[in-house]
Amino acid sequence: MHLVLRHTMTLPTDSEPPPPSPPPPDSATDTATATANGATTTTTTTTSSSSSENPPDSLPTPPQELQFPISWPQDGTLSLEWIHNLMQCFDWSSRNFPPSEFPSVLPVQVFDSLILVASKMLHKEPNCVTVDPFRPNSGTTASVVVVGDVHGQLHDLLFLLKDAGYPSDDRIFVFNGDYVDRGAWGLETFVLLLAWKVFMPHNVYLLRGNHESKYCTSVYGYEKEVMAKYGDKGKHVYRKCLGCFEGLPLASIVAGCVFTAHGGLFRSVTVTPSKRLKGKKNRKILLNHDNKTLTLGSLEELSKARRSVLDPPWEGPNLIPGDVLWSDPSKNPGLAPNKERGIGLLWGPDCTEEFLKKYQLKLVIRSHEGPDAREKRDGLDRMSEGYTIDHVVDSGKLITLFSAPDYPQFQATEERYNNKGAYVVLEPPNFDNAIFHGFTAVTPRPKVNAYYNFEEVIDSDEELDLESMVTS
Repeated sequence: MHLVLRHTMTLPTDSEPPPPSPPPPDSATDTATATANGATTTTTTTTSSSSSENPPDSLPTPPQELQFPISWPQDGTLSLEWIHNLMQCFDWSSRNFPPSEFPSVLPVQVFDSLILVASKMLHKEPNCVTVDPFRPNSGTTASVVVVGDVHGQLHDLLFLLKDAGYPSDDRIFVFNGDYVDRGAWGLETFVLLLAWKVFMPHNVYLLRGNHESKYCTSVYGYEKEVMAKYGDKGKHVYRKCLGCFEGLPLASIVAGCVFTAHGGLFRSVTVTPSKRLKGKKNRKILLNHDNKTLTLGSLEELSKARRSVLDPPWEGPNLIPGDVLWSDPSKNPGLAPNKERGIGLLWGPDCTEEFLKKYQLKLVIRSHEGPDAREKRDGLDRMSEGYTIDHVVDSGKLITLFSAPDYPQFQATEERYNNKGAYVVLEPPNFDNAIFHGFTAVTPRPKVNAYYNFEEVIDSDEELDLESMVTS
């Protein structure tokens, strides 16, 4: 592969609405253009910073310009001003209030109103959403921003939104899941993205990640975070979140040429009814678990999968959701069970080529693997830049995208990964040229305790307790 890098230094322009926190001083952007096998990708890296104040013994008074606490609009219609106030309130309160004061920021009644509207909206969307950048009313075509894991790192998400430009008529966002867990502000992160979804349903698409599940949130901190922030209303709020997780779509197809999902590709599930005497009772389902005969699944099968489960199963007839959320790419050809994770698949470059060619796609953009996971993957690039190009085949590329810089927020070792986060911009007219924008973590982060035992939990999601994932 021939690689040419060209570095330039530019200052970012600012034509967007006011950010939720002061912009970083003298922020510089590094841009690099790389050419691989005739296809061009561009990388931009931005360094971010933010001021932080230690909260005094008594709670400070919120700035007068904030509408605090947040209230639900009387007509139930969100506005851009409401969204920006939400971002500013979350940013300010995360630096000045303890978690137990969160109801004074976002009362549970406001949370209920928002998640009710958002859940209904998400449950109506198909398993694989179609993202159409063409705007028939204006005759223009929007660009598309694809975002990987954010894992409750609120301040980095706020920076990403400002850096990329907020969702608008000419800018669509597709999020690949993993909004919660590990980071300390999963609730704020998820609520904020739900608000953007409700405000601009055709410009913001929220896909499901493997951490949007009962099992992961009970292990990696989100359940305890919600309980700490909402107290005696915590169980109610957590149940509402789980119900909303079930409605998140599994994948997207952007402009007919880019497939995005959290984990990636999936198997074909063969269902063979046996002879039965009466009606549909006693139907026998035969599933093919022999990895020698595993075959790639189709978009039609994906569309029929049952996604409304608290924890995607690793066995039985409904394997596709688990594959889409948990699978990983490999340099080895073919499909094989993902033994490291205990759920999902490993798929090789030949499978990427087959999938792209069959559906006339150019890119697969998936997420799911941070620097901790990639440290253990032989043959695959590390996640130091926030993205990797894992497969380059005749029909296109497979990209892994990770948008949480300096991840995980809580680490048991003194030496941190210090990885960059990244997002991808897909521009018209072809949308097949991935433009990478890298950024560093907002510093300093507000001081906060973890909501899970990060010293004992394995950060790469390995060795899952599958039995505890069984749900009724």
